[in-house]
Amino acid sequence: MTTVKVQKNQIIAKQKEKVKKWYIVQEGTVIQCNSYAKIVLGKNAVIGISEGDRYLCDYVATEDSVLAVFNCESAEDLKEAIHGQESMRSILLRAALGQRQMLLRTYAGFTNLVRQFHSFAENEYSQYENLCAQYHLDEQSFTRMDNFKPLEMVHRAENWEIGNSASLTGSYLEEYVHLMQRDDNLCIGAIMEASYQTRRVTQGIIEMVEYLRYNQDILLAESKNDLFNLFFALAIQAQKKNYDVKPLLNEMDRIAEVIKKLGIYSGKLVDMRMEEYRGYHFETEGAAYETPQAQDGEEEEPQEERSEDCLVHILTYADTEQSVIEEMQELVQKYRDLPDMFSTDAQTFAIRKRITQIFYDTYLKAFMHTVKGEKELTPIVEMFLNFGFMDVQMAGEENANILFDLTEHLDVCKSDHVYTIFEWLRSVYDGRNEPSKNEFDMDYPAYLAEMRKTGKITTEQQKHFMSNRELKVKFEIQNMFTSGNRATYGKLSTFCPILGEYDLINSIEKMLVTAQKLDESLHKIRDIDFSAFYREVQFSDPDKGINREMIMKEIMPDIILMPNAGTRSMMWQETAGVRRDTSARFLFPIFTAVDIDDMMVDTVGRYRWEICRKIQGVHWNDIREKSLTAEYCDYLQFYRKNRELSAEAKEKIKSALLRGRNNYREVFVKDYQNWMKYESKGSYRLNKIAREILITYCPFAKPIREELKGNPMYESALHRLDLLNAKTVQRIQGVYDKYQKAGGRITQELTDNLEYYEL
Repeated sequence: MTTVKVQKNQIIAKQKEKVKKWYIVQEGTVIQCNSYAKIVLGKNAVIGISEGDRYLCDYVATEDSVLAVFNCESAEDLKEAIHGQESMRSILLRAALGQRQMLLRTYAGFTNLVRQFHSFAENEYSQYENLCAQYHLDEQSFTRMDNFKPLEMVHRAENWEIGNSASLTGSYLEEYVHLMQRDDNLCIGAIMEASYQTRRVTQGIIEMVEYLRYNQDILLAESKNDLFNLFFALAIQAQKKNYDVKPLLNEMDRIAEVIKKLGIYSGKLVDMRMEEYRGYHFETEGAAYETPQAQDGEEEEPQEERSEDCLVHILTYADTEQSVIEEMQELVQKYRDLPDMFSTDAQTFAIRKRITQIFYDTYLKAFMHTVKGEKELTPIVEMFLNFGFMDVQMAGEENANILFDLTEHLDVCKSDHVYTIFEWLRSVYDGRNEPSKNEFDMDYPAYLAEMRKTGKITTEQQKHFMSNRELKVKFEIQNMFTSGNRATYGKLSTFCPILGEYDLINSIEKMLVTAQKLDESLHKIRDIDFSAFYREVQFSDPDKGINREMIMKEIMPDIILMPNAGTRSMMWQETAGVRRDTSARFLFPIFTAVDIDDMMVDTVGRYRWEICRKIQGVHWNDIREKSLTAEYCDYLQFYRKNRELSAEAKEKIKSALLRGRNNYREVFVKDYQNWMKYESKGSYRLNKIAREILITYCPFAKPIREELKGNPMYESALHRLDLLNAKTVQRIQGVYDKYQKAGGRITQELTDNLEYYEL
């Protein structure tokens, strides 16, 4: 166990990072936080005890603090930490029970908060409808309430658990701790049981936090599309007719009070909206009020609500010519009226082709207007840029309303490595990312060089175009976006880029591909195939004796969400450029009814193959240069002569090659899927040769290896891997010792490299 000092506001552990160590707070305090949820951890609290394999929360020092650190990735590590250490048993056991109780109290508080939030919003909207009827004034459309439902918890804490923990920590803690710390197994069992329970409770709190974050705009939103504004507008309308506005102002005061008590809104937003409300002069004293009356003919002929033509709105925003607007309206109408939208006849193909041309031309123009700030971005244009929405009748009115509301919550589809297509193109325009390769595997500089060679542009133009941001975006739209959108849709021959109701076979909420879903799917991959995203990169410090040391570095892929409701994912390119230490690019549909985990395994399998090809270069299929692709090609090319394979195994390989059209990569991807889904659980699906190759180049994580060590099918290969890792660790430690003696500092990337061989 080592001791570390951390400064105020220093991040100790970040959400989604792998839990490798536990930290005991010896001095100072640390905040455990996830959005609104915050818990203060004081002396003898343990960071990591309420987590699983990855952190659910951020941990930040609120003052200069001292932490005791020890490795803890499993119950075995915990057993080693407490063995013969009675004080450690007591500290960890009390921390597990105490932190569980704190989180259960927080859980109970959020449960009440969520219940009150939903009930209050429902009641206030009902009151709004009643007051509109009483005042005989028109209701404003507020579609958010159509889909506002109570939270259905997945990770629930039962009332008996809350009561049990409260009684234990309140009345019987000393007796329980005294009993549990008498034996290592009892102590570890109690700690791990509390830890698993606490993790579930934390996940429940996060569910409630996400529910509040997603729905908080119902009461108060920056866009002013909220309940508070509904009452404000109604009060203004009522005052203009000289009606008594006191009942309306009372409701607004109630909403304002609840908004402040909830504590989930930014102070700046609350102050701005309250100042606007308080600054408006309402006549409430000494006035002779009119009696609200129905307008002539109001009851007989309710005024029909008019909706804007979204297609025209989007095309107009993009400065599309009137003739093209009319053509697009006619094309969309024809497409909607087709007896079979999935037909592949010549007429339907021609309609789709022209719609597609106008769609991408419009997208480029609308995108450029937005990023240049030439026009204000409207929710309808946001729906187009992020979801491919253009027409209400194509998408369905209910779906259109949900998408409209979703534009205020697009952050759920974004993270450091997850982008909507609009955000990705913006990153290209801003220079944060370079354009992707085209279908001919040419990046933007290579494309310009080819254009110059063929005489289509001059050398001067080539130099100018290299830094032209608009041309980079155009290249990305015409290549990666156009091809990737069609490919991720899944049905190439019937693809239409306009989002259609016929593809939204489930609710939008369930089909939406969020950053959280993708991150969880990637974590599942890494928990089995831990080395999937690690690459060898060079470390050099000649002044301290290291000229060239290859170290392992994890480089997570960028995931770009295509604006369609699709069924396929794609590994578009294995690196962002020539350098190996750049992110791969995966494409996923932004809506899908397909299991995301299955899509991710398929995509990572293709990535595994292609990154090996890139690293090996011309030797990718040369068996003299051992690699994943070389050994797989050799195995599939000469399987008929392989005496280690049975006749049945050879027949299966023959069938796999036929299904994959003799493409070795496709056979590997199917084997990789079986490796991840079945072989990792000890269920045999592969033959001996394929298993040997995969366990060599795609080894399982340490916990899975430990479970499979007694299995004769894996025993010898896992033993070889352990020996190789131990030998590598010994060599690295020797290099690091020399480096430190020469005055070098062990950086985080060097530490991560050593830990890689212990995963």
